[in-house]
Amino acid sequence: MTGGEREARRTAYILAASQAIIGSAAPISFAIGGLAGYYLLDADKSLATLPITGFSLGLAIGALPAAAIIRRIGQRSGFMFGTAVTAIGGAVATLALFRAEFWLFVFGLVLLGAGGAFVQQFRFAAADNAPPQFKANAISFVLAGGIITAIIGPQIVIFTRELFAPVMFAGSFASIIGLAAVGAIILSFLRVKEPVHDHQAASEAGARPLKEIVTEPRFAAALTCAVGSYTLMSFVMTGAPLAMVGCGFSPDEATLGISWHVMAMFGPSFFTGRVIQRFGAERVVAFGLLLLIACAIVALSGIALWQFWTALILLGLGWNFGFIGATAIVSTAYRPSEKSKVQGFHDFVLFGAVAFASLMSGAVYNAYGWDTLNWIVFPVSAICLAALATLSLAQRRQPT
Repeated sequence: MTGGEREARRTAYILAASQAIIGSAAPISFAIGGLAGYYLLDADKSLATLPITGFSLGLAIGALPAAAIIRRIGQRSGFMFGTAVTAIGGAVATLALFRAEFWLFVFGLVLLGAGGAFVQQFRFAAADNAPPQFKANAISFVLAGGIITAIIGPQIVIFTRELFAPVMFAGSFASIIGLAAVGAIILSFLRVKEPVHDHQAASEAGARPLKEIVTEPRFAAALTCAVGSYTLMSFVMTGAPLAMVGCGFSPDEATLGISWHVMAMFGPSFFTGRVIQRFGAERVVAFGLLLLIACAIVALSGIALWQFWTALILLGLGWNFGFIGATAIVSTAYRPSEKSKVQGFHDFVLFGAVAFASLMSGAVYNAYGWDTLNWIVFPVSAICLAALATLSLAQRRQPT
């Protein structure tokens, strides 16, 4: 192992540990955000998933500012700033539940999403601080921290959702403040290179206009597959707890289903990087999309608890291979001098789409039911597979 790989591995481990702790805010929000919204609403229950949409909207809105802040003050300081945003979001959501104010609760989850935008930059930071042959592994190591998130987040919900009874779920969101503090301590050990400002990097490497980068077949296909994988995951996952409770299962059973789902999202990350190295990112993305299709098939086969949980597991696995593979492709589609604007644009588009998907999930579920949520998986997956096929043809036509 070279010195560069050793340092890249250390960086990835620290980011993975931080992801495991701070990232727990996401499964906490996803597991009970819709249920809390449902209980806070008196009339129109179709808005129940709006808090989760708020989280995704915060991710989208926070993507460009997070990239700019990290570029300006450096990765370690920028990431620690993000933990403060997460802590404030947890405090606002807790206050909203005590005051029974739905829109304040939505705002709290927007702040949690904005904090999550900094966490989403962890995977890019790991890739940027790794040699070319180690980039896919570095991304996988960071996302592997999510396996701990899959355990911590839902267990926190189970043990704290009645902590401040009769104010349901307040204890779960209050716990996010402590998680952010622990994450900040872990990030204090991060050693990364000082940022190079864009104008300096541009003079050294010749940064291209953003329009030129995002219209290249490689980036366009990767973004399409990242958006497709993530939006389908969010779309189905957001509606799943409501569907399970609606079918007579308990909130704890719905939360455990999300736990299995999140474990499936991040568990394969321990070896996804090596799979990408062996078979290529494009094939791994295609396999992830096929798993998403399998998820929809299982979900449409019935409404027993095992069918819900199996579908959620397949949904998580499909996201893992589809999203990590797409991220690996994106990381090779820009120059060092272009990384901040490309990463910010990528996550802005990605999480803007995810926010729309989570919003539509509640509306579609209330209007048309669980089956319709899953039928939508098929055409979106087909579009992503077509984008991969187009990329493959474009690469074959390129002169050697």
